[in-house]
Amino acid sequence: MSNNSHTRIDAAKTTFVFSFAQNVLQMTKVASFTFSPFSENTYVVYDDTKECIIVDPGCFDQAERDQLQAFISDNDLEPKLLLNTHCHLDHIFGNGFVSRTYNVPLITHEGELEWIEHFPERAAFFGIQNVDQSPLPDRYVDQGDTIEFGNTKLEVLFTPGHSAAHIAFYCKESNFVLAGDVLFNGSIGRVDLPGGDMKTLMTSIETRLMTLPDETTVYAGHMSRTTIGQERKSNPYWLAWKDGSLI
Repeated sequence: MSNNSHTRIDAAKTTFVFSFAQNVLQMTKVASFTFSPFSENTYVVYDDTKECIIVDPGCFDQAERDQLQAFISDNDLEPKLLLNTHCHLDHIFGNGFVSRTYNVPLITHEGELEWIEHFPERAAFFGIQNVDQSPLPDRYVDQGDTIEFGNTKLEVLFTPGHSAAHIAFYCKESNFVLAGDVLFNGSIGRVDLPGGDMKTLMTSIETRLMTLPDETTVYAGHMSRTTIGQERKSNPYWLAWKDGSLI
Protein backbone atom coordinates (compact mmCIF):
# COMPACT_ATOMS: atom_id res chain seq x y z
CA MET A 1 0.00 0.00 0.00
CA SER A 2 1.25 3.45 -0.84
CA ASN A 3 1.94 6.34 1.50
CA ASN A 4 -0.52 8.41 -0.53
CA SER A 5 -4.22 7.69 -1.07
CA HIS A 6 -4.49 3.94 -1.41
CA THR A 7 -8.22 3.30 -1.12
CA ARG A 8 -9.68 4.78 -4.29
CA ILE A 9 -12.74 2.66 -5.00
CA ASP A 10 -13.30 3.36 -8.71
CA ALA A 11 -9.78 2.93 -10.00
CA ALA A 12 -9.53 2.68 -13.79
CA LYS A 13 -8.54 -0.75 -15.01
CA THR A 14 -5.56 -0.15 -17.25
CA THR A 15 -2.93 -2.17 -19.02
CA PHE A 16 0.45 -0.88 -20.15
CA VAL A 17 3.21 -2.83 -21.83
CA PHE A 18 6.82 -1.65 -21.75
CA SER A 19 9.61 -3.23 -23.81
CA PHE A 20 13.33 -3.39 -23.13
CA ALA A 21 15.94 -4.34 -25.73
CA GLN A 22 18.42 -6.72 -24.16
CA ASN A 23 20.04 -7.54 -27.46
CA VAL A 24 19.02 -8.03 -31.07
CA LEU A 25 17.47 -11.42 -30.38
CA GLN A 26 15.68 -10.90 -27.09
CA MET A 27 13.16 -8.50 -25.58
CA THR A 28 11.85 -8.41 -22.04
CA LYS A 29 8.44 -6.84 -21.61
CA VAL A 30 6.57 -5.70 -18.54
CA ALA A 31 2.78 -5.50 -18.71
CA SER A 32 1.09 -3.48 -15.97
CA PHE A 33 -2.50 -3.79 -14.74
CA THR A 34 -4.16 -1.57 -12.14
CA PHE A 35 -6.53 -3.67 -10.03
CA SER A 36 -8.77 -3.64 -6.95
CA PRO A 37 -10.16 -0.89 -4.71
CA PHE A 38 -6.55 -0.21 -3.64
CA SER A 39 -5.36 0.69 -7.17
CA GLU A 40 -2.64 -1.95 -6.97
CA ASN A 41 -0.28 -2.62 -9.86
CA THR A 42 -0.06 -6.22 -11.03
CA TYR A 43 2.74 -7.16 -13.44
CA VAL A 44 3.25 -9.81 -16.10
CA VAL A 45 6.89 -10.02 -17.16
CA TYR A 46 7.78 -12.00 -20.27
CA ASP A 47 10.36 -12.37 -23.02
CA ASP A 48 10.65 -13.77 -26.52
CA THR A 49 10.47 -17.35 -25.26
CA LYS A 50 6.84 -16.61 -24.29
CA GLU A 51 7.54 -17.75 -20.74
CA CYS A 52 6.25 -15.29 -18.15
CA ILE A 53 5.91 -14.60 -14.46
CA ILE A 54 3.03 -12.94 -12.64
CA VAL A 55 4.01 -10.52 -9.88
CA ASP A 56 1.67 -9.39 -7.08
CA PRO A 57 -1.65 -10.37 -8.66
CA GLY A 58 -4.18 -7.96 -7.18
CA CYS A 59 -7.13 -9.00 -9.34
CA PHE A 60 -10.09 -8.46 -7.05
CA ASP A 61 -13.14 -9.63 -8.98
CA GLN A 62 -14.07 -11.76 -11.97
CA ALA A 63 -13.71 -8.91 -14.46
CA GLU A 64 -10.13 -8.29 -13.33
CA ARG A 65 -9.32 -11.99 -13.35
CA ASP A 66 -10.69 -12.19 -16.89
CA GLN A 67 -8.55 -9.22 -17.95
CA LEU A 68 -5.37 -10.82 -16.66
CA GLN A 69 -6.20 -14.18 -18.17
CA ALA A 70 -7.11 -12.64 -21.54
CA PHE A 71 -3.78 -10.82 -21.77
CA ILE A 72 -1.85 -14.00 -21.09
CA SER A 73 -3.94 -15.96 -23.58
CA ASP A 74 -3.92 -13.29 -26.29
CA ASN A 75 -0.13 -13.11 -26.16
CA ASP A 76 0.33 -16.90 -26.08
CA LEU A 77 2.24 -16.68 -22.82
CA GLU A 78 3.16 -19.60 -20.58
CA PRO A 79 3.14 -18.65 -16.89
CA LYS A 80 6.00 -20.25 -14.97
CA LEU A 81 6.06 -18.52 -11.59
CA LEU A 82 3.95 -16.46 -9.21
CA LEU A 83 5.95 -13.89 -7.23
CA ASN A 84 4.96 -11.70 -4.27
CA THR A 85 7.11 -8.74 -3.27
CA HIS A 86 5.20 -8.86 -0.01
CA CYS A 87 1.89 -10.28 1.12
CA HIS A 88 -0.32 -7.38 2.13
CA LEU A 89 -3.85 -8.20 1.05
CA ASP A 90 -3.95 -5.93 -2.01
CA HIS A 91 -0.97 -7.79 -3.49
CA ILE A 92 -2.36 -11.30 -2.99
CA PHE A 93 -6.06 -10.98 -3.89
CA GLY A 94 -5.33 -12.96 -7.06
CA ASN A 95 -2.85 -15.52 -5.68
CA GLY A 96 -5.47 -18.24 -5.45
CA PHE A 97 -6.78 -17.59 -8.96
CA VAL A 98 -3.32 -17.57 -10.54
CA SER A 99 -2.25 -20.68 -8.66
CA ARG A 100 -5.35 -22.66 -9.66
CA THR A 101 -5.45 -21.44 -13.25
CA TYR A 102 -1.79 -21.92 -14.15
CA ASN A 103 -0.52 -24.39 -11.54
CA VAL A 104 2.58 -22.30 -10.89
CA PRO A 105 4.70 -22.20 -7.71
CA LEU A 106 4.40 -19.22 -5.38
CA ILE A 107 7.68 -17.53 -4.41
CA THR A 108 8.14 -14.91 -1.71
CA HIS A 109 10.16 -14.27 1.46
CA GLU A 110 9.55 -16.55 4.43
CA GLY A 111 8.95 -13.54 6.65
CA GLU A 112 5.74 -12.76 4.74
CA LEU A 113 4.07 -16.09 5.57
CA GLU A 114 2.09 -14.66 8.49
CA TRP A 115 0.26 -12.27 6.15
CA ILE A 116 -0.85 -15.15 3.93
CA GLU A 117 -1.96 -17.26 6.88
CA HIS A 118 -4.10 -14.42 8.25
CA PHE A 119 -5.29 -13.07 4.89
CA PRO A 120 -9.06 -13.46 5.58
CA GLU A 121 -8.85 -11.67 8.95
CA ARG A 122 -6.75 -8.83 7.52
CA ALA A 123 -9.17 -8.42 4.62
CA ALA A 124 -12.13 -8.35 7.03
CA PHE A 125 -10.45 -5.48 8.89
CA PHE A 126 -10.83 -3.47 5.67
CA GLY A 127 -14.44 -4.59 5.28
CA ILE A 128 -13.67 -7.19 2.62
CA GLN A 129 -15.33 -10.56 3.09
CA ASN A 130 -15.03 -13.96 1.39
CA VAL A 131 -11.58 -13.45 -0.11
CA ASP A 132 -10.02 -16.13 -2.28
CA GLN A 133 -7.46 -17.67 0.06
CA SER A 134 -3.87 -17.65 -1.15
CA PRO A 135 -1.90 -20.88 -1.31
CA LEU A 136 1.14 -21.19 0.91
CA PRO A 137 4.50 -20.41 -0.71
CA ASP A 138 6.32 -23.20 -2.54
CA ARG A 139 9.72 -21.55 -2.31
CA TYR A 140 11.32 -18.84 -0.20
CA VAL A 141 13.96 -16.42 -1.46
CA ASP A 142 16.20 -13.81 0.13
CA GLN A 143 18.81 -11.19 -0.72
CA GLY A 144 21.05 -12.20 -3.61
CA ASP A 145 18.99 -15.16 -4.81
CA THR A 146 18.25 -15.43 -8.52
CA ILE A 147 14.93 -16.19 -10.17
CA GLU A 148 15.04 -17.37 -13.78
CA PHE A 149 12.46 -17.95 -16.49
CA GLY A 150 12.86 -18.01 -20.26
CA ASN A 151 15.98 -15.97 -21.00
CA THR A 152 15.39 -13.61 -18.09
CA LYS A 153 17.13 -13.41 -14.72
CA LEU A 154 15.89 -11.45 -11.71
CA GLU A 155 18.01 -10.72 -8.65
CA VAL A 156 16.20 -10.71 -5.30
CA LEU A 157 16.73 -7.59 -3.17
CA PHE A 158 15.74 -7.69 0.51
CA THR A 159 13.90 -4.39 1.12
CA PRO A 160 12.06 -4.43 4.46
CA GLY A 161 10.38 -1.42 6.03
CA HIS A 162 6.95 -1.33 4.41
CA SER A 163 6.55 -4.88 5.62
CA ALA A 164 8.92 -6.95 7.72
CA ALA A 165 10.27 -9.10 4.87
CA HIS A 166 9.52 -7.17 1.69
CA ILE A 167 11.60 -8.06 -1.39
CA ALA A 168 12.13 -6.50 -4.81
CA PHE A 169 13.15 -8.09 -8.11
CA TYR A 170 15.91 -6.46 -10.19
CA CYS A 171 16.64 -7.22 -13.84
CA LYS A 172 20.13 -5.88 -14.50
CA GLU A 173 20.14 -6.76 -18.20
CA SER A 174 16.94 -4.84 -18.89
CA ASN A 175 17.36 -2.03 -16.34
CA PHE A 176 14.20 -2.37 -14.31
CA VAL A 177 13.20 -3.23 -10.77
CA LEU A 178 9.86 -4.54 -9.54
CA ALA A 179 9.90 -2.55 -6.33
CA GLY A 180 6.59 -3.41 -4.70
CA ASP A 181 5.59 -0.86 -2.06
CA VAL A 182 9.01 0.46 -1.13
CA LEU A 183 9.61 3.36 -3.52
CA PHE A 184 6.97 5.20 -5.55
CA ASN A 185 6.85 8.02 -8.05
CA GLY A 186 7.36 10.92 -5.67
CA SER A 187 6.55 8.94 -2.55
CA ILE A 188 7.32 5.84 -0.46
CA GLY A 189 5.39 2.98 1.09
CA ARG A 190 3.38 3.41 4.25
CA VAL A 191 4.93 2.25 7.53
CA ASP A 192 1.90 2.16 9.84
CA LEU A 193 1.01 -1.49 9.29
CA PRO A 194 2.51 -4.36 11.35
CA GLY A 195 6.16 -4.82 10.38
CA GLY A 196 6.49 -1.28 9.05
CA ASP A 197 9.28 1.01 10.17
CA MET A 198 10.40 4.29 8.62
CA LYS A 199 14.11 3.99 9.38
CA THR A 200 14.18 0.43 8.04
CA LEU A 201 12.30 1.46 4.91
CA MET A 202 14.60 4.38 4.15
CA THR A 203 17.66 2.23 4.78
CA SER A 204 16.31 -0.29 2.27
CA ILE A 205 15.81 2.48 -0.28
CA GLU A 206 19.31 3.80 0.35
CA THR A 207 21.20 0.51 0.31
CA ARG A 208 19.17 -1.57 -2.18
CA LEU A 209 17.49 0.81 -4.63
CA MET A 210 19.49 4.02 -4.73
CA THR A 211 22.57 1.94 -5.51
CA LEU A 212 21.02 0.95 -8.84
CA PRO A 213 21.80 2.94 -12.02
CA ASP A 214 19.85 6.16 -12.57
CA GLU A 215 18.28 4.78 -15.74
CA THR A 216 16.70 1.85 -13.88
CA THR A 217 12.94 1.87 -14.39
CA VAL A 218 10.98 1.41 -11.17
CA TYR A 219 7.75 -0.55 -11.39
CA ALA A 220 6.02 0.02 -8.08
CA GLY A 221 2.97 -1.50 -6.44
CA HIS A 222 0.98 1.71 -6.83
CA MET A 223 1.03 4.80 -9.03
CA SER A 224 2.95 5.27 -12.27
CA ARG A 225 6.41 4.00 -13.17
CA THR A 226 9.44 6.17 -12.48
CA THR A 227 13.24 5.86 -12.54
CA ILE A 228 15.88 5.69 -9.85
CA GLY A 229 17.41 8.87 -11.23
CA GLN A 230 14.15 10.78 -11.03
CA GLU A 231 13.54 9.71 -7.44
CA ARG A 232 17.11 10.47 -6.46
CA LYS A 233 16.65 14.04 -7.66
CA SER A 234 13.12 14.86 -6.56
CA ASN A 235 11.54 12.35 -4.16
CA PRO A 236 10.74 14.47 -1.08
CA TYR A 237 11.13 11.58 1.37
CA TRP A 238 14.52 10.64 -0.05
CA LEU A 239 15.71 14.25 0.04
CA ALA A 240 14.51 14.66 3.62
CA TRP A 241 16.25 11.41 4.59
CA LYS A 242 19.52 12.61 3.07
CA ASP A 243 19.46 15.97 4.83
CA GLY A 244 18.47 14.39 8.15
CA SER A 245 15.05 16.02 8.47
CA LEU A 246 12.87 12.94 7.93
CA ILE A 247 13.50 11.19 11.24
